[in-house]
Parts: sequence; C-alpha cells; structure tokens
Amino acid sequence: MPCMRVVHRIAPLRVLDRTRWEQLWSDYQQFYGIQLPAAATEATWLRLHHGRIHGLGARDADDRLVGIVHFLTHEDTWSTKPACYLQDLYVDPSIRSKGCGTALIAAVAAAARTMGSSPPYWLTHESNAIARSLYDSVGRNHGFIQYTYLTPD
Repeated sequence: MPCMRVVHRIAPLRVLDRTRWEQLWSDYQQFYGIQLPAAATEATWLRLHHGRIHGLGARDADDRLVGIVHFLTHEDTWSTKPACYLQDLYVDPSIRSKGCGTALIAAVAAAARTMGSSPPYWLTHESNAIARSLYDSVGRNHGFIQYTYLTPD
C-alpha cells in the first residue's frame, strides 16, 4: 500500500525490525512525555509477534522503518462484529504530512475488514493538533471524553 512518494510499502512488523521499532516506540513515548518500563516494551514486542496485538510498519524505498501502528480487536457490546482499536500510531517527524499516517490508518482499516471487524477507532490527546488534523480528514470525532479510574489510596 503506497503512501505518496516517501513510503515504499506497508507490511507487518518483522522480527528484524526490533531495533528501529524500539527507536520509533521510544520517540512515540517521548512525544507523549512518558517512559514505559522496559518490561512493557518487551511485552508489547512479544505480543506484536505472538499475541493479539497486530503491528504494521511503513518502510521507505531503502526498506527503513519510518512509521509504526499497533492495533487489536476486541468484543463489542454495540455490534455483532469485533471492534478494531488502533492503539498506537507514530511516524518519523522527518516525513510527516506526506501521507504515511494516512496510509497506516488505511492499512489498519483494510486489516479490520479482512478480520471481519468494524472500522478502526482511536484516541489522541486534545493538544496533538498535527495528528488531529490528519484524523479529522480520515475519521469522525464522536465527542467522547476518556476517563481513567483513580484507585483509592
């Protein structure tokens, strides 16, 4: 699946992508101002290859990984089809706004169709204006606000 002239192809993440994936994964965390424990990164990598989380990579003409997306399906009380949750999307800043994010989202949508799932849904931070511009062009904001339970001390 091409993404303008910068990306050569979108395909599942390969075991040999580990080092570059970790760089992009780390950059993604840094963007959001978090640092996940090494165990979470290891578990994510293992789940991408042996679990229920799926990972796709965008590669340039030199086969260099320039973008990543992680997604999963889950049961859905609002549909008879499984839901497809696009959990993480990150594109190398040097090629942003050139169609890579759009191509990664489209690839997840195609995978969801193949798996018999509903179209993907995702979250982003309200301050992520660049990503929201992309998301507004390919999706619809339904206005939901996310909450996380505060565990009593």
